[in-house]
Amino acid sequence: MEKTMQVNGREFTIIKLLGKGKGGYSYLASDGQRQYVLKQIHHEPCDYYQFGNKMEAEIRDYGRLKSVGIRMPEMLEVDIPQERILKEYIDGETIFDLVLADKMKQEYLEQVREMCRVLYAAHINIDYFPTNFVGWTHLEFLDNIFAEC
Repeated sequence: MEKTMQVNGREFTIIKLLGKGKGGYSYLASDGQRQYVLKQIHHEPCDYYQFGNKMEAEIRDYGRLKSVGIRMPEMLEVDIPQERILKEYIDGETIFDLVLADKMKQEYLEQVREMCRVLYAAHINIDYFPTNFVGWTHLEFLDNIFAEC
């Protein structure tokens, strides 16, 4: 793993690998002031999914989710030649970690149900894998999940 990576000429120190998905590796990165998620697109084969242009898909899908009011980490920068995306970092335990630690709360399921209602009405399907979500300690639909629709 590289110790630093650049996005549009800005250098970021890689702190740790956060995870690997179908489309890329996500790293916790810092510019010395703030922490970010730096996603590096990969082109490794995936037996169960066919890809087109992953960068275009990332940008398009982000725009679609934002347009229906789903709150998510902000996409701050896109570096198309290096196939890197810089996103806002949301600190917290993932739903996966909360389930493993027996800290899962009913409110988290309620949040997902409400998100599903909005997404399904817009004919959008997302990956609900529990490592993709950070849990909140109490129900805050408008503040933490949804922008005003």
